[in-house]
Amino acid sequence: MLRVERIKVSYDEVPALHEVSFQVEPGQIVSIVGANGAGKSTILKSISSVLRLDEGSISFEDQRIDQMPPHKVVDMGIAHVPEGRRLFARLTVTQNLTLGAYTRKSPEHREATLKTIFKLFPVLEQRQQQRAGTLSGGEQQMLAIARGLMSKPKLLMLDEPSMGIMPKLITEIFEMIQRLNQEEKLTILLVEQNVQEALEVAHYAYILQTGRVMMEGKPAELLQTDMIRKAYLGL
Repeated sequence: MLRVERIKVSYDEVPALHEVSFQVEPGQIVSIVGANGAGKSTILKSISSVLRLDEGSISFEDQRIDQMPPHKVVDMGIAHVPEGRRLFARLTVTQNLTLGAYTRKSPEHREATLKTIFKLFPVLEQRQQQRAGTLSGGEQQMLAIARGLMSKPKLLMLDEPSMGIMPKLITEIFEMIQRLNQEEKLTILLVEQNVQEALEVAHYAYILQTGRVMMEGKPAELLQTDMIRKAYLGL
């Protein structure tokens, strides 16, 4: 479904990604894990065409997307839930969700999608007229994910969904990610610092360090490696 091949990306001529390659198959949850500053968010911004590549290519469903403008990438079926949620704090829950469906021109489609969203996230239905900025951290993350779902994506990209959330709610967020994958058949690309949780929900994972893929494999195998146990799990 998604193929990233040997991409290089720089910020003001300072390299951030060094020949990064990976792929995501339909129906998978793929996790990219690593410390802060490893380049995880840069990968998602590159896929969304917010950042341009220095080298390499990105293909989605066998079509090159790295030269497309960002709105065309959304039209292709890729939704990006950014780090820090980036909600419109003064707008209501419903207004934030409606903005997520800006590429879907039919009001009927928007209404049908809203009904589906409220089934998935009952708390958002209860908070429809509440301003996004007054929601709890966990509720804001649910709203950010729900806004991404409003474009009816084939691939949902989540950037640090556990950031800024109370520990007791982190498990709930990851259970919701699994449910979206299993029940809604949604393909998910997840980038996270929370290595344990990210690997537990994934079908396949990549370990990123200083802009390079250092290791990849099935999560159960990665969790047994000395590198993961020492560097990320403190074992």
